[in-house]
Amino acid sequence: MTWFNQTMESLHQQLIDGTLTVESLTEKVFERIEQTDSDIKAFLALNKEKAMEQARALDRKGIDKENILYGLPIGIKDNIVTKNLETTAASKMLENFIPIYDATVIEKLAAKDMVVIGKLNMDEFAMGSSTETSYFKKTANAWDFSHVPGGSSGGSAAAVAAGQIPASLGSDTGGSVRQPASFNGIVGMKPTYGRVSRYGLIAFSSSLDQIGPMTRTVKDNALLLNAICGEDERDYTAAKVDVPDFTVKLGQDIKGMKIALPKEYMGEGVDKDVRDSVIKAAELLKEMGAIVEEVSLPYSKYGLPVYYIQACAEATSNLSRYDGIRYGYRAEDVQNLEDVYVKSRSEGFGSEVKRRIMLGTFALSSENFEDHYTKAGQVRTLIREDFDKVFESYDLIISPTTPTKAFVSGEVRDPVEMYMCDLLTVPVNLAGLPAITVPCGFSEGMPLGLQIIGKAFDEATIYQLAYAFEQATPYHHQKPEIRGGEA
Repeated sequence: MTWFNQTMESLHQQLIDGTLTVESLTEKVFERIEQTDSDIKAFLALNKEKAMEQARALDRKGIDKENILYGLPIGIKDNIVTKNLETTAASKMLENFIPIYDATVIEKLAAKDMVVIGKLNMDEFAMGSSTETSYFKKTANAWDFSHVPGGSSGGSAAAVAAGQIPASLGSDTGGSVRQPASFNGIVGMKPTYGRVSRYGLIAFSSSLDQIGPMTRTVKDNALLLNAICGEDERDYTAAKVDVPDFTVKLGQDIKGMKIALPKEYMGEGVDKDVRDSVIKAAELLKEMGAIVEEVSLPYSKYGLPVYYIQACAEATSNLSRYDGIRYGYRAEDVQNLEDVYVKSRSEGFGSEVKRRIMLGTFALSSENFEDHYTKAGQVRTLIREDFDKVFESYDLIISPTTPTKAFVSGEVRDPVEMYMCDLLTVPVNLAGLPAITVPCGFSEGMPLGLQIIGKAFDEATIYQLAYAFEQATPYHHQKPEIRGGEA
């Protein structure tokens, strides 16, 4: 079984009708992974024995007709901790690490009786834009195995795009849900900061990290976000706000909706094919009755340097716990305590992680703190104020998700060039806003994404526009062909 024409609702109906059982559905998922993962390389760990046991138990219990997610399979990015299931953050530092508790989002999925299939590959500690920094393997793009799937949630995106699973969870610190979703032609949502608990998410940058759903369709995405949101006393950054039904506006008319298109997001560094696809999308939205106007977000051009100063500074602090003493990798050939620290971290972390630790340490040093970290915080406030001003007059903002289509694996070797992949996504994280990507075209056979940015805690309006655009375009019906058949 593959998932392109199988929405969560259709699978739910088949379970109700008895044409599927949770056990047979779960079996088909593992069969599909076995057929395709030698090419895609999306999974780092499979939960087969426990998943099958859970599936049989759910069949005995009987299908809950009111719970669309009942018995449905899902994959989890490997920086979200899962009790008794290996969680490595794709790093040698955490190889063979077995958590003793579940992240809040995993508890929420369990409350909905979803079946966790396994853990998905990623850039090490979520630091990267291509899933090439994983210690264990390099994941392939479902549309062309020679191309990267994006990052850091590359495994989560590729597994959905390849038809291995209907949905997954990723994490987004500077675009790590939206960029790989765009590269793989699927839907990826980065919720408002605080909308989803970060308890159990292995921290990269605590003021930026946010867990988000990745699916084939907009409605599936909204249904999954419904399940994972809510306040959490274990996460003081989780917002104490009501969780609406994010599907409530799906299908509503977008006539009269005011949409902003920032000129800074369509300029230098953005490929012509990408610009053209967004312009075409804007024209379609106008035909559907929306008002689309050009605006300016002048401080967004400083987003990348601000992001890499603040994110790396926070990473330096968060990764200090991996010291070779308490848990994680520990070097063997050591003579004293300093050796334990230095050798364990030198051998346990990959080059990109060490690079970011060094950048963060530099920014936090006494001689650089005011000129770098403090100044970055001030500019971050200006970026957020830019968005606030636009949202005084507009309902939503649209832009390209990425400056280019997915690139060939190994093609981008310069770290700064790799960082440019996040050019259009990091301002959203810095401002703490929600944003989604939906397929909006192709460039030389590779998918492109339209980014839709909304006001804080207004994911429902984002879904309204995303759904209207999805239903008016053919892109979500197009699918890659891989071994084992179409996805």
